[in-house]
Amino acid sequence: MTDNVAGRVLLEREGDLAWVTLSHPGRLNAITVGMWRELRDVFDAIARDGALRCVIVRGEGGNFAAGADIREFPAQRADAAGVQHYHREVLAPALRAVAMCLHPVVAQIEGVCVGGGLEIASQCDLRIAGESARFGVPINRLGFPMAPDEMSGLLALVGRAATLAILLEGRVFGAAEARELGLLTRVVPDDQVAIAARRSAERIAAGAPLAARINKRLSRRLAAGGALTEDEYQDYFSYADSRDHKEGVRAFLAGVDPSFSGD
Repeated sequence: MTDNVAGRVLLEREGDLAWVTLSHPGRLNAITVGMWRELRDVFDAIARDGALRCVIVRGEGGNFAAGADIREFPAQRADAAGVQHYHREVLAPALRAVAMCLHPVVAQIEGVCVGGGLEIASQCDLRIAGESARFGVPINRLGFPMAPDEMSGLLALVGRAATLAILLEGRVFGAAEARELGLLTRVVPDDQVAIAARRSAERIAAGAPLAARINKRLSRRLAAGGALTEDEYQDYFSYADSRDHKEGVRAFLAGVDPSFSGD
């Protein structure tokens, strides 16, 4: 991470939980090129931390993120080569790092969550939003479509019909509609968003981390379609001899809470 006051991605750790905070004061956390790169680096580091159980992504100051920082576009997207580099070498690796994170990721969504902010949230595993949160991808007003690596997350989450409705109309809409479209896991009162996100993360952390990681891999693979290979079946059944599997069964039969280690 850097000390760039124009925008930062902050990482905090508390026990087996981590918080990743998008911070760009005065800009509704609009995401700069530097922040996209920091987001990738932070999630690459998180993925190597086997002691974590869950990650919460949030924005600073009551908003999630107002998308990419358009002030950078004249310099960063000045021609076709710049456009390709920006979307394929800057945004795509950051979004991929979120999507491929070893640990479950919960988006804590307050206020504005549009454009690149919604793209980040779409790559999370759960999305918990406040009642007054706002969503959308109004890039049709900027004269360009959503890039393939960015659309894939939204498409996987809500399907083609809802993706096209969001992109073609370019509206900004509320949390209730976002939940109807399938964008959100749940909607809570605005003053309960942080509490609800933490409780969700704690419920995830209380489960077996190996099972959570396999569920993430398997759901992604099955969504891609096609028959599983024998190696993929063996990857799934790799939990069978784990300590956590034995501990879960033991604790259930004994009527006590399990103590999972991730082994």
